[in-house]
Amino acid sequence: MDLEQYGPIAYLAGEWTSEYAGENRAPAPDRSVENSKFRQEISFTPIGEVNNHEQSLFGLRYNTVAWEEGTPEPFHEELGYWLWDPGRQEVMKTFVVPRGIAVNAGGVVTPNATEFTIKAELGSKCFGLSANPFLQEEFQILSYETTFTRLDEDNFHYAENTRIQMKAQSKVFDHTESNTLTRKAKP
Repeated sequence: MDLEQYGPIAYLAGEWTSEYAGENRAPAPDRSVENSKFRQEISFTPIGEVNNHEQSLFGLRYNTVAWEEGTPEPFHEELGYWLWDPGRQEVMKTFVVPRGIAVNAGGVVTPNATEFTIKAELGSKCFGLSANPFLQEEFQILSYETTFTRLDEDNFHYAENTRIQMKAQSKVFDHTESNTLTRKAKP
């Protein structure tokens, strides 16, 4: 499949995996800090061109599942799309998490970039965040940012920060996650 029109997200197409090398810093059940290692599987499937009237996007359907070290059940899942808008030179990541969270993040990226950052902010009309009422009250998500770095043809790294305002805590919590994944298969 020719992925030339997919710009900086073209190399993501395929199946990716990691060992228990991912690092996750998240709120623990008692609202303290919990650090854990995890492994992850991500699938990016080309969906072709998507047209919004004059706008043409090229998309990858993606899903990711992550398992904490020592646990048989996944602790995190995401389902969504990575999109490239060649006209605006924007990358977008649109996804949902089965905790009642929806994220539409994006940023300006050159077509041949090997590293890029996308962001979403609470209250933004373009690249924004939405959560269920419980999360809005107890763990309000203020922002989401992720940086993807293509290490080589078969490895990439990402570093993510979701800034959370927890109820009754004055300091914003930086929920960080990072991992390096290796290609299992091309599409």
